Amino acid sequence: MGKTSLAAATGVRLAELGYRTLVMSIDPAHSLADSFDLDTDLFHLKTSDPLPINDKLSIFELNIQKEVRRHWGEISSYVISVLRTTGINDVEAEELAILPGMEELSAMMYINQYRRENRYDVIVLDAAPTAESMRFISMPTTLDWYMKHIFPFQRNLLKAVRPIANRVAPFELPTDSYFANIRSLFEKLEGVDELMEDPHITSVRLVTNPEKMVLRETQRAFVYFSLHGLTVDTVIVNRVLSQDIQDVWFQEWLKSQGNILHELEEYFSPVPVRRLPLFSHEVLGQQRLQEVAKALYAEGEDPSAVTRTEKPYTFGKQDGKYEVRLRLPFATRGEIGLFKKGDELVVEVGTLRRHIGLPRFMATLVPGKAKLENRILTVEMKEAQ
Repeated sequence: MGKTSLAAATGVRLAELGYRTLVMSIDPAHSLADSFDLDTDLFHLKTSDPLPINDKLSIFELNIQKEVRRHWGEISSYVISVLRTTGINDVEAEELAILPGMEELSAMMYINQYRRENRYDVIVLDAAPTAESMRFISMPTTLDWYMKHIFPFQRNLLKAVRPIANRVAPFELPTDSYFANIRSLFEKLEGVDELMEDPHITSVRLVTNPEKMVLRETQRAFVYFSLHGLTVDTVIVNRVLSQDIQDVWFQEWLKSQGNILHELEEYFSPVPVRRLPLFSHEVLGQQRLQEVAKALYAEGEDPSAVTRTEKPYTFGKQDGKYEVRLRLPFATRGEIGLFKKGDELVVEVGTLRRHIGLPRFMATLVPGKAKLENRILTVEMKEAQ
C-alpha cells in the first residue's frame, strides 16, 4: 500500500464525517483511480475535472496535457515554435513544451480557486516524492520574486527591441500575449503561499517505511518543509510488520524495523509518529480504504483537526551568522548539551535527545554559541576550525 492509498483513506474518513472532501493527486504515478478500484478508462476521460465518488467525496488527478490547453496556451505555443526552429518535429516539440513545474503550478491554481469558491471543506493533496515536493513548495516564493523583479523589466525590454530583433533573430521573440498569459497565471496563484504556510489551514503529513534509506529521505523532506515554513504535524510509518510473526525468515526484518522505528520516534519528536501495519491484502476499493482509515485514525477521530501549529525548529541568519532556533518549553540552561553528528545537530535536554537535520548550506557548519531566552534555544552555527 502506497501513500496514495493513505491519502484516499483519509479522504474516505473525512467524507464519512460529513466534510465536502477532494482528494487531489500531483504524483506522476497517478494511482487514485486504482485505489478506489475504478474503471480507469472511464476515469481518465473525466480526469480534467474532479470526479464524484459520492455526494461528499471527489477525486482529481491532474491531466497535464489538458491543463496546458486550459491554462498554458500562449506559453506552450511559444515554446513549441522555438523548438521547431531547431529541427524537432511537432510531436517531440509538444512533448518538450511541457515544462518542469507546470503540473505543480496547475495544482496550486486549483487549490487557490477551490479555496476562494469554498467548494470543499478539506483538500487532501497526494504529493509527489521528495524532490518534486520540494519544487512544489518553493514555487510560490520563486514565482513571486520573478514577477516583482524580472517580469516587468523583461516585458518592457522585449517590447522595445522586438521589432528590430525579430528581423535578425533565428526565431521570433515572445509576443505580449505570452506575457499576458504569465500575468494571468500569477493572478490565479496570488495568496497560495500564505495559504500553504498557515498551520491553521495547511499541515503536512509525511509517509515513510521502516527502512533506513527511506528514513533518510523522509528526514530530508522534514528539513525542507520546515525550511519553507510548512508545519509537519504527523509522520506515518507504513508497512510495519506485526510482532506476532514467528517465522524465522522475518526475524531480521523485525529487528531492523524495530531499530528504525526507535530512530524515527527519536528524530521526529515531538511530532507524533503513527504506525500502520502491513496488510495481508492489496488495498483497493472503498471498503478496504475504510479498513485503512480505521487502522490509522481512532474511532470518530477527525483527520482535519489542527494538532500542531508550532514549528519544532527554524533556520535563520543574524548579523551574517547562521542560527538554528529550537523551542524548548521545559528546559533550563544547565541541562542542555549540543553536538554535531553527520549533517544533524543533536540537542540533549536531560534524558531527551532531539535530532535536527540541517539544510545543505548549513551541513558543514558546527555549533558554536547557544543561548536560551523565552524558552527558545538559539544555536549559532559556524565554520569548523
